[in-house]
Amino acid sequence: MSFPADRPRRLRRTSALRGLVAETRLHPADLIQPLFVREGLDEPREIPSMPGQVQHSRDSLRKAASAAATAGVGGLLIFGIPAEKDPDGYGAWDPYGIAQLAIADVAAEVGDATVVISDINLDEYTEHGQVGVLDATGDVDNDATLRAYAQVAIAQANAGAHVVAPSGMMDGQVAAVRQALDQAGHHRVAILAYAAKYDSAFYGPFRDAVESRLTGTRSTAQQDPANSREALREVLLDIEEGADMVMVKPAGLYLDVVRMVADAVNVPVSAYQTSGEYAAIEAAAAQGWLMRDRAIRESLTAIRRAGAGSVITYWATEIAEQLPG
Repeated sequence: MSFPADRPRRLRRTSALRGLVAETRLHPADLIQPLFVREGLDEPREIPSMPGQVQHSRDSLRKAASAAATAGVGGLLIFGIPAEKDPDGYGAWDPYGIAQLAIADVAAEVGDATVVISDINLDEYTEHGQVGVLDATGDVDNDATLRAYAQVAIAQANAGAHVVAPSGMMDGQVAAVRQALDQAGHHRVAILAYAAKYDSAFYGPFRDAVESRLTGTRSTAQQDPANSREALREVLLDIEEGADMVMVKPAGLYLDVVRMVADAVNVPVSAYQTSGEYAAIEAAAAQGWLMRDRAIRESLTAIRRAGAGSVITYWATEIAEQLPG
């Protein structure tokens, strides 16, 4: 009988051996925690489609931010939800809007212990739920929306954001935001561009979380799930316009895109594990159909293994508290 000369199983024999030769590791600093804050709340409000996640009050947001920073989480991505929406999304750049107040709260709470990132979009603030200003035909007016995004960027930077993240997938959004920030004296504020954001079915729970009134899809703004080369074109355009970091969203279903982008660019690459990805694992785990903790770790490791330097995930604080610092 011939026995194998190569025995890869030798390095899998114990947990210590597997850890010693692990090619990909999770670290708290690689994780970014999204946080929702709603105007007018006195206490957190559960999000039914995202078990374990809440719309925060300003007070509970500060506590969640502090807990994340203590756990070593690399960043916090802040989403504001106004009590009232309007046709143009004015609350997105109102100096006293909920997002700006929340950014200031969190920046004061965590200092430089973690990175405060703010989302630039109008969908949470508009009656129609679209990502920008509508023209006379009801379509999103790309260039009018850029002017609005510029105002949002300045308001968020004034409030204390370390990084702004334009997420509407408007053509030229990074250039508009960079120019606005620089002209307002915010040269040090970085841009994390939602560079390859797909028209995905996995955003539903997020839209619940921000009380979006969108009907239909955003297929004219977000990328077609059938395309990958287009993603690289979008990413390279954003870098040329001044993006300091780029993002692929969703993460888990687009690992090929994450790898392609990571291999092609020389700026940090992030990937967003969406609300739908989160909800799917939580729902299956609740039914006993998979092992929750292992599934979470495996999903995050896969995203890092594909090439993402950081992962935006709703489990960031929970997992960071379990990892060695």
